[in-house]
Amino acid sequence: MTGTIPVIVYDAEPETLELTVLGPRTPALAGAPVESVHVLHRNSVGRSGIWECTPGSFDSARTGDTELMHFIAGAGTITTADGTVHEIRPGVVLVAPDGWRGTWVIRETVRKVYTIWTTSPE
Repeated sequence: MTGTIPVIVYDAEPETLELTVLGPRTPALAGAPVESVHVLHRNSVGRSGIWECTPGSFDSARTGDTELMHFIAGAGTITTADGTVHEIRPGVVLVAPDGWRGTWVIRETVRKVYTIWTTSPE
């Protein structure tokens, strides 16, 4: 078959993969959270990788994209704009759709595997 796009395989341990420090998450609502990341793949419609953040609190929003998150370490909560509280811990999978807003409270450094893709207008 011609024109086949190969599968991309990463033989990496996401729990221990070395990340690049992005710096402080600003503006922080509490504490001094610091973000780190390792981008595994990026193209014109999205990206995927490993993300980590140290304890603290901050607001977050998805505008123009959707994110699938699978938490592999840490503990905290994500509270959506409607007041729903979601516990984050290893094993939790969360989808933040385009237009989502909420507040993160990280008690123990969290690490997640993520995929973010551009949301097409429906």
